Formats: sequence, C-alpha cells, structure tokens
Amino acid sequence: MKRLLLIVLTLLFIVGVLTILTASCTPAPKEVAEKKTIWPGENWATSNPETMGMSSKVIQDLVKELEDGTYGSVDQFLFIKNGMVIADYKFDVNYKAILEEDGDNHPEGAVAQGGGQYNYDDTNWHPYYNGTSLHSLQSVTKSVTSAALGVAVKKGHIESENVNIVQFFTDYEYDLSDSRKLSITLEDFLSMRSGIDWNTSGGYADGEHSTVLLEASDKWIQFVLDRPMDETPGTIWEYNDGVSVLLGKIVRQATGQRIDEWAKENLFNPIGINDFYWKITPDGEADTEGGLYLSTHDLARIGYLFLKEGEWEGKQILSKEWVKKSVTPIVPDVRPNNDTVDPGYGYQWWIPSFGEGKPTIYAGNGYGGQYVMVAPEYDIVVVFNGWALHRRGEKSTKRVLENIIIPSLKDGK
Repeated sequence: MKRLLLIVLTLLFIVGVLTILTASCTPAPKEVAEKKTIWPGENWATSNPETMGMSSKVIQDLVKELEDGTYGSVDQFLFIKNGMVIADYKFDVNYKAILEEDGDNHPEGAVAQGGGQYNYDDTNWHPYYNGTSLHSLQSVTKSVTSAALGVAVKKGHIESENVNIVQFFTDYEYDLSDSRKLSITLEDFLSMRSGIDWNTSGGYADGEHSTVLLEASDKWIQFVLDRPMDETPGTIWEYNDGVSVLLGKIVRQATGQRIDEWAKENLFNPIGINDFYWKITPDGEADTEGGLYLSTHDLARIGYLFLKEGEWEGKQILSKEWVKKSVTPIVPDVRPNNDTVDPGYGYQWWIPSFGEGKPTIYAGNGYGGQYVMVAPEYDIVVVFNGWALHRRGEKSTKRVLENIIIPSLKDGK
C-alpha cells in the first residue's frame, strides 16, 4: 500500500513539474502573436480613431482648422494606422476663383509664362491633372524616383549606389575638365551632395533660379550636365532639382526603360498603383524633379511600402537595406543654422525626426503642401495634398504628424 502511494505521489510530482515547464515555455497567445499586416486591396480597409487609440475630437479639431484655412489651401488629408484608414477628408478649393481674385499677383509658383505644365497657376495642371483625382506631387516625385532606382539596384541593373555617374552619360558631350565632376557617385546624387552648382537664391520668382532656367529649356539633361562644379562631391548638401532629373535618366540608361515605364512595371503595379501621370520633358524624359501625379490613396501605398521595409504581400519589392539607407540621415543636418527645416536627408527622403538608430518620422516633401509622412514605430502613414501658393496658412501640415497626431495617441501607441 505504501509502495502504491509512493508511485502515485511520484506521478503527481512529475505531472506538476511538466505543467510548470509547459506554462513557462509557452507564452500566452496574445504575447506571441505578431500583429498581422493588413494589405490594401483595390481599396484600403477602414477603422476609426478610438479603435486605434486616438480621440475622434483630435481629428475633428484638426479638420475644422483645415476647413477654416488655418493650414492654407489643403485638398486632402489621409491618416492610416495599422494598415487601415481612420481619417480621410477632402476639401473643395476653388483655385480658379482664387486666381481671379488675386489678378496678376502671381507668387513664386508661377514659373512659366502663359499656360502649360510648368505654369503653376494653370489649373489644368495644378494641383490636379485635367480634373482627375491625380494630384501634383511636386518634389515628392524625388522620393518615388529614388524608390524606382532602388528597384533597379535590387534587380542588378545598377551595381550599387557607390558607382560613378559619368558612366551613364557617355552619349553626351559636356566639360569634364574639372576632376570633381568625374568623382561624383550615385550616392552623392541621392543625398544631394553632388557638388554641382545650382542657384536657388531669390526663390522661383527669380528668373535666374536654376530650376526656372531648367524648366524653360529644351534639353534638360544637357542643361544639368553643363552646370559647373562649386563643391567637392559628397561634402556639402545643396538642394538641386537638376540632380533628381539626372537620377531619372540613370534609371533609363541602366534598365533600357524610361523611368515612368520602369516604375509602372516594377514599382507601381506590384503595390496596386494602376493610375498615374508623369510629365514628359521637351527632350523626351520623365520629369523626375517634380512631375509625378498620384491619387492621395496611392501615394499612401508608397509610404506603406517603406513602412513595411520594402515588402508587399510577401514579395520584397525594395531591399530592406535600400529602404534603411533611404530614410537614414546620410546628411544629419542640412542647414545647421536654420531650425525651421527638416534636419536630416537620406536618399531623396527627408528625416525630420531620428533617434536610437532609427527614424521616428521620415517624409517625402513637395512644393505647395505635398507630404507623405511615415512613423514606423506607430505604424502610421499620413498624406497631405494641397496647393498653398496663393493661400498660405498660419500653420503647416508638415508638422501635424509630429506635433498633433503622435502626442495624441493613447498610451503612446
């Protein structure tokens, strides 16, 4: 009897130990389950602010200010968290009425004379393309161009960002007597440290602004190649629209396809972007300094692709390494003496906030109020489109994610 009792007690002890071990080695399902990525199909899934840990009042107050013009002329505000739209507001701005009211008072945005794609007061082109939902992105185009180039690197058409750029322009005749021009690398272009002189003083109202001269010329590529050097490549940050034009040409030289065709097949279609417009320059190239038009929801797809480190529904469109370099401040402080601008710049992406080895926020910024902003820690993509050339606001939508949305998240999530 004692022997039987001993056996029973021993078995109970073993069962108890196994139960403890099992409990300690198997976390609760909620603890081990990774958050499932929600991929947009033809449309984005929707939710509401409260479900995503944010008060609806914060959104309502922001929208009220947007409607009242506090942020200037804004066309759309889109807020996506955890892959779901929780705020999407369009604002009806009558740009023709604004222009009629302002008469001949053209701001710096009216680059070209008369109508056309480079007169920013031509409402057939700005901010929407011919009355469609395709919105001018202006310099957010640069961020998308960089992504398309990154796909070309991933597919092996370009060895790396460390290659010298002269190899891509052997069909052109231009002065290479300055050895600094021979040493420019692709990364120097991507990070706006080309060393190529680009006059931006006086803004677009100045007829000698290099971008104004570029957009008035018939040979864009040649125009940029002919610009003299003023710095050693890789040393000084200088915003240069012409460099972004050459990036588009490099994609064509490397892949054999103009960048709009390349992007359509290898970047846009794989992530569900089926409708876009890209301005074509007089010399037959896509305008990669500011000529791309996307819908607000499709621009968010670009942000979401970067948020997911280049992956889309299990397929790696961009390498994780390329995404990381793009949104890392290669240039940590573009203008040390000016606190009003974004401090960091990567591969044609701005990094307004960076800490602990990773970006808190990164963004594609475009003239007139175009922003795609990503906060990876919070699984957030925010897009603003606008055209605040004639109606500038007291505040900038550029700071909404950083100053309003993130601080308003409950429990910081």
